[in-house]
Amino acid sequence: MNNFTNLSANPCYEVIIMGGGFAGLGAAIQLKQAGIENFILLEKAAELGGVWRENTYPGCACDVPSSLYSYSFAPNPHWSRIFAGQAEIKQYLQDTAERYAIMPHVRFGHEVLSAHWSDTTDCWTVATTQGEFCARFVIMACGPMHEPVFPKVKGIDSFTGEIFHSSRWRHDIDLTGKRVAVIGTGASAIQFVPQIQPRVKQLSVFQRTPHWVLPKMDSSLPKPVQQLFRFLPLTQQAMRSTVYAIFESLNGGMQSPAAMRQFQRLARFNLHYAIKDPALRRKLTPNYVIGCKRVLQSNDWYPALAQPNVEIIASGLQEIHGNTLIAADGSSTEADVIILGTGFEIAEPPIAQRIYNRHGQNMADVWQGSPEGYMGTMVADCPNGFLMFGPNIAVSSSAFIIIEAQLAYIMDAIRQARQHDIRSIEPDPERIAAFNSRVQDALKNTVWNSGGCSSYFIDRNGRNSTVWPWTTFKMRQQLSHFNLNEYLLDQHAGEVAES
Repeated sequence: MNNFTNLSANPCYEVIIMGGGFAGLGAAIQLKQAGIENFILLEKAAELGGVWRENTYPGCACDVPSSLYSYSFAPNPHWSRIFAGQAEIKQYLQDTAERYAIMPHVRFGHEVLSAHWSDTTDCWTVATTQGEFCARFVIMACGPMHEPVFPKVKGIDSFTGEIFHSSRWRHDIDLTGKRVAVIGTGASAIQFVPQIQPRVKQLSVFQRTPHWVLPKMDSSLPKPVQQLFRFLPLTQQAMRSTVYAIFESLNGGMQSPAAMRQFQRLARFNLHYAIKDPALRRKLTPNYVIGCKRVLQSNDWYPALAQPNVEIIASGLQEIHGNTLIAADGSSTEADVIILGTGFEIAEPPIAQRIYNRHGQNMADVWQGSPEGYMGTMVADCPNGFLMFGPNIAVSSSAFIIIEAQLAYIMDAIRQARQHDIRSIEPDPERIAAFNSRVQDALKNTVWNSGGCSSYFIDRNGRNSTVWPWTTFKMRQQLSHFNLNEYLLDQHAGEVAES
């Protein structure tokens, strides 16, 4: 069905995509390839890029090899490194948008303020900073690492120097010769700390919990290799398959803390090899099983921390007086600049505060801190609404595995809705409850739940509402076909045949 009846005066489309990162771009490409042209992509910024547009800190790069961190249908033979950097990844995204003629569908400077479903019109009304639109379907592709977390620290407003989050890097501030404090030791900090360490006078790193860090098997990809990938695409496909198998093995190991303890030996060797000072080594040794928190990779993190101008404060930042920073253990340091490497909101996606169901409730109020959905893609009382990177869909692999699995599911849903003249589709609450019960049972003995740490995988209610507990093989299999019999349907007429 290419046209639909609506009672709205707003410009209407068959599909509205929210977000111009890889998930949103992938959705746009899949819609065009399905012959659906009546859609727009709403992007708040002035260019596409998502997380790779927002994060420009020194050393910003991917921790998944580029052969797997890319669309399977759009390989890039010209990656300069095994692990590509931020600028190169953003360029790949923008080049892909041009290659697939997506730009005419993009509306820049349109930040989504709210989206409301109406049972009267069977449409979504999407309010943006530049007006309202309506759509039969919405694909919420705002990404899981979008909204930075700013810590609540007593006296932070009294700080007399400069302060910024790593995802909002202040390139206008010269750190040379400065006393710099870094708050947090996660995936961003282990990349930018080694870059700034040689330039600063003093570097104080506040570490609440150490991370296990693996060596990063990175190197440049010389021109002959790039030419090989270009003229013999099967070679790059073979590399992608190999990398996928390695990550899938790691993901499978997460099911067993005992298995991960064996894998942990590599991380422990990496620590002992790089850090010779016993006191510093003790500070940097985690007391939980690897995988409980995000597994990090770096070749220069530990060497940077061992330098004489670096101090590891093994405690969280508790209070600030002027330019004096006081840790929870009572130790203190002085700084001219504070860099917040405090990550992003994962368990409670900010888009949930802007999506309103048929009862006028936003998703955040419904979830109360514990997101819940069906197949990580649809949520209760939000017909025709699809959520990329929804509850319990994250895996220890490439985001593109999730993106392409979800898009196959979403496109099959839209195809069948058009084919069978279905006005709306929504998940059955009973199936949602049963699915989430299976998910939580499967997570009980995994390293994420029982590895002995507190991580962003666990929400404020103590529930793991982030991780997919099974293999990505199972994810791809379960999302390969949208089974209408598992959903509540509102049809114009006729019965839906088994598809």
